[in-house]
Amino acid sequence: MRVKQEEVIKMRMGMRMKKTLIILLKSLGVIAIIIGLFLAIVFIVNMISNKSEQGKIETYGQLVSVDGKNMNVMIQGKGDETVVLLPGYGTAAPALDFKPLVDELSPFYKVVVIEPFGYGLSDVTEKVRSTDNIVSEIHEALQSLNIDRYILMGHSIAGIYGLDYVNKYENEVSAFVGIDSSVPTQGGMDTQFPIKTIKLLQKSGFVRLIMKLSPDPYATLPFDDKTKEQMRFLALKNMNNTSTLNEMVNFYPNFKAAEKLSFPKDLPLILFVQANNTDVDKWIPLHEEQVKDSVHGKMIKLEGEHYLHHTQSKEIVENFRAFMEEIK
Repeated sequence: MRVKQEEVIKMRMGMRMKKTLIILLKSLGVIAIIIGLFLAIVFIVNMISNKSEQGKIETYGQLVSVDGKNMNVMIQGKGDETVVLLPGYGTAAPALDFKPLVDELSPFYKVVVIEPFGYGLSDVTEKVRSTDNIVSEIHEALQSLNIDRYILMGHSIAGIYGLDYVNKYENEVSAFVGIDSSVPTQGGMDTQFPIKTIKLLQKSGFVRLIMKLSPDPYATLPFDDKTKEQMRFLALKNMNNTSTLNEMVNFYPNFKAAEKLSFPKDLPLILFVQANNTDVDKWIPLHEEQVKDSVHGKMIKLEGEHYLHHTQSKEIVENFRAFMEEIK
């Protein structure tokens, strides 16, 4: 009898375990279906939104042929001197982003905003985003516009490309202006970026979802609502495209190559630097080192975020113009 009782208990326990397992498997199946539906919805919404937004993007500037592709540039102002503006990495729509600065510069200069491949309304390219290629493409765009004498003004990573540019085309550049520009020896540029993961997030639609759930990066910027909307459309269009991802991959070799370069001593050089940068060690000393050997070199600290031209365009232009008057 006792043996039978034990067998019955074991049988009941086995049945309970089987039922529990079945319930668990069913629950996991439901969860898997929910996750699958969620992923499918995120993907489909992203596809539909991308297609819808493409038709809402408004053109601006003009296209010039560079290396068989179209590069977008915007020109404003009719001054005797020309200022060429180069964007920082990942700036979705440079011509729109630089608007506060362009508006301050254009009463005095002819202002040319370059949108490199992968930015703004320019085409993407499969060509390696080495400094050499980027610089030669920018130069070709200016040549197409018959612009052969100009002041080069660049934000962020344009400090690296600009350093190479002024050494290659020293006879064309009359001055270099940095807007919180990158320095070859700044730390952190050897980071290995998870490119495959970034691509997956982009294709799956999760980048759009993350942006939707994050605070609006354009909310406090000095642009009208229409411009902000266009910048959002272009950010979603251009974010993590072939060109910008390849540029990210080439950060380290591009910064490393720039370590061998310095600004020509006789080239007028003025650097506007974020006064309170806590992300990069020795940010101010790094820029002081860049200007110390220049015959006409100056560094000016400004309060604000990395995109100084969003809030300090008036101060930048006033100080820049005063600097150019001083060196005449």
